[in-house]
Amino acid sequence: MPDLYLLDIEGTTSPISFVHDVLFPYARARMADYIARSSDRPELQGNLRQLAHENAIDRSKGAPVIYYPQRLSQDPAETLKASTAYLVWLMDQDRKSTVLKSIQGRIWAEGYERGDLRSEVFPDVPPAFDRWHRTARIAIYSSGSVEAQRYLFRYTQAGDLSPFVDAYFDTNTGPKLESASYSKIAATLNAKPADVLFISDSIRELDAARDAGMLTRLSLRPGNASVADDHGHSPIQSFDSI
Repeated sequence: MPDLYLLDIEGTTSPISFVHDVLFPYARARMADYIARSSDRPELQGNLRQLAHENAIDRSKGAPVIYYPQRLSQDPAETLKASTAYLVWLMDQDRKSTVLKSIQGRIWAEGYERGDLRSEVFPDVPPAFDRWHRTARIAIYSSGSVEAQRYLFRYTQAGDLSPFVDAYFDTNTGPKLESASYSKIAATLNAKPADVLFISDSIRELDAARDAGMLTRLSLRPGNASVADDHGHSPIQSFDSI
């Protein structure tokens, strides 16, 4: 039995359709309004500076040109317009941008608190959380921001599951395709990698976790992309078997 269950979200605890058909469109539809009314908040000001830097790197690589003012404070209206356009472009690329995920998370948080959103988890998730938490710890590692993860498990159709989750990790910890990120998570939680079970629908993520010394299981949920048979990770169709 593992001492720590480390879980992906999309395609593992929640349907891919919920993320792509509900959460992403919700954030996209409210992006411009959120940027405009939150422009004086310090955290967003920091986000805008990071976005301008990311945008300059993308343009240097030949990405579509989204011009920012020479100085962000010089033309606030143009800065907000450029930032919104760039954020939408990042969503179109399905970019795992930490800044994008942070802003999406704050938009979703408002939606959960207003009652617009209720997250979906697979039916086997609540009983598994209850079962696992009696003898082990549960942690989440997702590309979505920690804030977004907290809200997703707090406002589910099955009730508040957040009391079962001991820790959350996002791309501030490191990219999900690098083994060092999984080593860092284990060290942060004072867990031996060999005592950690990582579950995900992504073969490349599982490979990285295995390289870090963790146990792995491949999540085969309805709606997940098909995978080749020679991946080397034990497949599961639900948490009932664990």
